[in-house]
Parts: sequence; C-alpha cells; structure tokens
Amino acid sequence: MKLAKDGLPTIGTLFILAALAAFLPWRWPVVLLTVLFGLALWFYRDPERVPPKGENIFVAPADGKIVEIEPATHPFTGPAVKVGIFMNAFSVHVNRAPCEGTVDYLEYVPGRKVAAFAPKASEINERHCVGLLTKYGPVLLVQIAGLMARRIVCRVRRGDVLPAGGRYGMIKLGSKVDIYLPRSVELQIKLGDKVYAGKSPIGVVSE
Repeated sequence: MKLAKDGLPTIGTLFILAALAAFLPWRWPVVLLTVLFGLALWFYRDPERVPPKGENIFVAPADGKIVEIEPATHPFTGPAVKVGIFMNAFSVHVNRAPCEGTVDYLEYVPGRKVAAFAPKASEINERHCVGLLTKYGPVLLVQIAGLMARRIVCRVRRGDVLPAGGRYGMIKLGSKVDIYLPRSVELQIKLGDKVYAGKSPIGVVSE
C-alpha cells in the first residue's frame, strides 16, 4: 500500500511507540498505540490513480462529495464556475491536479476552521490557493481547512508543471477543496455525486 509521504513521521512515531509499549507490564498501551498505528496507515493511504484518456478532460482534485456548484469570480481566474468537494475523515486526503498546467499563483489565507461543508467556509476558513495556467485558461485550486483539519500541505512552487492527476498536497482530516474552472468547461457532475481525485471526470472542453 502506497502511503502519503506527509504521513510518514506520524506513522513512524506510532510504530516506535507501539514497539516500546510492548515491553511495559500493562497491555492497554500497546493495544491503543497499535490501533492508532493502523488508523494512521489507513488515513495516509495514497492509492495510484490513472486519469481517463483525453486531453480535454478535467478530473476531480479531491476525493469526496460534490457539495457546491455555482458561478464565481477570483482575481486569478476572473469569471469561473466553482465546484466544491467535501472530504470527510474516510476520504483519501491527497490532492491532485485536475489537468496539466503550470503553477503561476500561490496564496495562503489565514482564517477560521468552521465545518468545511458549509458554503461560508470557502470565504472565512484557513485556505491555500494554487493557480494553474492551462491551455484552457486559468484554473484555481483552493484547499480549505475544516473543523477537524489541523494542517494544509501544499508542495508546489511557482513554475512547477503538474501533469493531469499529479499530486500537489493534502489536507489532514476532514476538509474541502474548491476548484474554479473556466466557463468553457462542460460539467459532468451534479450535487451529491461522489468523486475520486485524479480519476473521476468532472468536466470536459468541447473541441
């Protein structure tokens, strides 16, 4: 099972603590730490994903449920269509690029940590924005911290080129990812749909 590298310190620490607890006269510490170690392995799973064939396809940037589809605007994209994807604690939390693009915009915005599925979370919660220049126009990805999320991880820099489905970060525990798509994109999803990062088509550009 492939693991997200951002989880390796936590996984390693829990493994060592569980091993040391085995030498204690009490059994409950080793049982508890073993359970936590197993949960960490499961939470930080990072399965391989193969994007569908076709250069004009946008794939989901996150695992989860479509909770928002609405017109929006942002200084980087201009008028766009915003799609919100809510990741619960059971989702794979690695985030991926929806299409090939070059990182041209990065912004960290401090904020609150209200429930990520609430629409206002996109405006008031802690978040990290990644803007991609693509052949279809600018695309914005916004990682939004949630009620339980303690850390947003973004591992790209300006000038980096991401392939479709390429990993660029993760959010630890429940959270949300918004994607601002060009208005030329024809959406292939609806509210309530479940999608998988780097795999599920969410829109196409007609040729």
